[in-house]
Amino acid sequence: MKRYYFDFAATTPVDPKVVRAMAPYHSEIFGNPGSLHKFGQEASAAVFKARNKISKLINCDYREIIFTGSATEANNLALRGVIKRIMNNELGIKNKNAEGIIHNSQFIIPRVIVSSIEHESILKTAKDLEDMGIEVVYLPVSKEGIVDLKKLKESLNERTVLVSIMYANNEMGAIQPIAKISGIIKDFRDELRIKNNELRKNSPFTIHNSLFPLLHTDAAQAFNYLDCDVKDLGVDLMTLSSQKIYGPKGVGLLYARRIMNNELRIVNGERIIHNSPFYIHPLITGGGQEEGLRSGTENVAGIVGFAEAAELVAHSREWENKRLRNLQEYFVKKFKKIYSKFILNGPVIGKRRLPNNLNLYFSGKKDLIFKLDFAGFAVSGGSACSSRLAKPSHVLKALGCSDLKASESIRISFGRQTTKQEVDKLLVALRKVI
Repeated sequence: MKRYYFDFAATTPVDPKVVRAMAPYHSEIFGNPGSLHKFGQEASAAVFKARNKISKLINCDYREIIFTGSATEANNLALRGVIKRIMNNELGIKNKNAEGIIHNSQFIIPRVIVSSIEHESILKTAKDLEDMGIEVVYLPVSKEGIVDLKKLKESLNERTVLVSIMYANNEMGAIQPIAKISGIIKDFRDELRIKNNELRKNSPFTIHNSLFPLLHTDAAQAFNYLDCDVKDLGVDLMTLSSQKIYGPKGVGLLYARRIMNNELRIVNGERIIHNSPFYIHPLITGGGQEEGLRSGTENVAGIVGFAEAAELVAHSREWENKRLRNLQEYFVKKFKKIYSKFILNGPVIGKRRLPNNLNLYFSGKKDLIFKLDFAGFAVSGGSACSSRLAKPSHVLKALGCSDLKASESIRISFGRQTTKQEVDKLLVALRKVI
C-alpha cells in the first residue's frame, strides 16, 4: 500500500541537496573542529561557513548564532539562560525601595511572560522556573489563537526580564504579530529608561538600564514561510530548527543578540563591563564551544545540512508560499462539499495563518487519525512532542475548545512534496472514513 505524508509540521524529509552537502562530513572531513591540525581546521571552516550563511539569512552577526542539539534545547537556553544570568547577579538587577535606592543584599523576583499556546519546551520550562520561585505570566489568546496585546501591556512591569511568544503556532498555524509585540516592549523599555533617569538625578544608584525585558520568539515553524530578519522583528533571542526546514534532525540554533556598549548598566556613576557579551548563561559547560554558551563538540555534518536547508528555503519561500496557499484553499473548498459540518480551528485562511496548516474539528468523529493511517494517510492530532500522551491539546483548549472538541480535531499539514493529486487522494480517504 502506498503511503501519503500530511504531517510536515511535525518533521520534514531531508532534501536531497542537503544530503549531498552533508555527505563529506561523515567520513571524509571528520575532524574535531577544536583540533589545531588540518583535519580539525577543515571541520572548523565548515562550521564557520554554515554559521555565516545562516547569519546573513536572518540578518545578524555570525557570532550571534548559537548551534544547539534541537529547538527544544534552544528554547531552554533562552529561558533558563536569561534567568541563570540574572540569578548569578551578572546583569545588575537588584531590589529598590520607594526612593529608588537599590538594596544590594536582595534580588527582585524576576517575571517571565509567555503565551498559553507555546510549545511544550517553553511551557514546561516556564513551569519549572515557577517551581524555582520565578513569577510566570501566561498570556491568553483569542479564539483565532492570537495573543492578547492589551494583556501583554498590562503584564509588563519593572521586574519583567523576558517575554517569549512563538512566531507561528505548530498546531493551528496562527501567526503572531511579533514586530508589534517588539514595539510594545521597546516602548516599555523607553518609559522605564526615562523613569530611571529621573531616579538617577536624586540617587547614584539605578535598576536595569534599558536591558529588559528581552523578547524571545520560537520561530521553528515560521522559517519555512515567514521572513525571520531579526532586525525587522525586533527580537533579542530566536529559536530555529533544522528538522522543520528539510534539514537533518538533532540540530537547532538560538539567535542571541549581543549586548551593545550603550546598554551596559551604570552603578554608582560608573559603567560596568559585563563578563559576557550575551544576556544568557550557558546550560551546558565544558570546552566553551559556541561562544561559551553551548559546550560540546559541534555536529559538523548536521550544522552544514542545517545551513544548506535554510538557504534552499530562503530562495524558494515566496513561490512555495503561493503554491501551498493554493493547495490549502483548494482542500477547504473541496472538503466543504464532502463534510460541511467541519470547523477550522484557529485563524481563517489568510495572512494570520501559515499556508500549510489545517486544523479541523469533526463533531462526533473519533479515531480519525488511526483510520486514516490504516488507509495510508499520515495526519496528526497536534504537536508530535506530546501527541502520544492521552490528553487534549493545550493549544486548542487555550482557544476555548472543550476536551471533547480537542480530541475530535486533527491537524493536516502540507509540505514541499505535497501535490494536488495527493490532496485529492486525501479527500477521497476522508470521505470514506467519515
